[in-house]
Amino acid sequence: MQQITLGRNGPTVSRVGLGTMTFGEQVSQPDAFAILDRAVERAVTLIDTAEMYPVPARRETFTTTETIIGEWFAARPGVRQRVVLATKVAGPARGMDWVRNGSSDVTPDDIANACHDSLRRLRTDVIDLYQIHWPNRNAPSFGALYFDPTKDRDFTSIHDQLQALTALVRAGKVCHIGLSNETPWGLSEFVRVAETHGLARVVSVQNPYTLVNRVVDNGLDEALHRTGASLLAYSPLGFGTLTGKYDETGMDADRPQLGRLARFASMRAQRWGRAETLAAARRYNALAREAGLTPTRMALAFVYGNWRVASTLLGVTSVAQLDECLDAWGTTLSPDLLAKIDAIRREIRDPAQ
Repeated sequence: MQQITLGRNGPTVSRVGLGTMTFGEQVSQPDAFAILDRAVERAVTLIDTAEMYPVPARRETFTTTETIIGEWFAARPGVRQRVVLATKVAGPARGMDWVRNGSSDVTPDDIANACHDSLRRLRTDVIDLYQIHWPNRNAPSFGALYFDPTKDRDFTSIHDQLQALTALVRAGKVCHIGLSNETPWGLSEFVRVAETHGLARVVSVQNPYTLVNRVVDNGLDEALHRTGASLLAYSPLGFGTLTGKYDETGMDADRPQLGRLARFASMRAQRWGRAETLAAARRYNALAREAGLTPTRMALAFVYGNWRVASTLLGVTSVAQLDECLDAWGTTLSPDLLAKIDAIRREIRDPAQ
């Protein structure tokens, strides 16, 4: 597996990483251990999690994923030194009253306390990459199409967020910092403030990048390039829509074995479950088959080979799925196929935005 350095001086990670948002909901602890073991066996070095995982987020399972990974570290002496561990502090609660009592702001104390809690659950002394899960300000995210200035109000400033993160770095609790679900302005402002005040500089942004959501191409790619930050691409298979498994049946709630969108009504109500997202996925999946590829392989190859992407985070529920996704590494899409992909996007844009 190829390795890449994140940002200008960040950690060196595998070009394909393992996302863990299914651990503790769809994936039991024994199965999670098997997936983690296989990932390390196949030279995956980036393991990404978050305090709010698993997804869909629930009071009963909040923080379970980090606990499972901590148990894995405890059961596998020496493995912690072989991986780059990334986790995230949740942004404003967005209706989740079990996250900091539903606070609509994330204070410096919240950041410090969340980090210490994650360290305890993960059974580690240091987090290699600590990320803000979504913006702590009024900003469009998770399917919101437009910025609404009337929703502006007081939030902990980017400067104060960076000071809190920098304190964790200087204390040796965190090695590097990053952002997630961020906008071009947000990334640029975090970098500007860091450079102006001598604070920790973000090395990465973790955003969706997939055939049904290429919003990164609409300006964030320029911001990433010019600031030197790296893209960690999540949901490369569009929550399973780009595997082809929903092409014939749709997101049938009576067939939960199909995946998260079939199993959880709350997820079908989100951007990945939109009718237009499934319709777009069918177009791309048909194109893959015409090209002699599985939908999964084409969708992953598009992300793996894109110049914008430093590392791609896989979300799987079995060792077999992990192997299939890793086996797609090295697949090259022809210029003609890439042109056909772009032609579809020009017609339907980004339905899972």
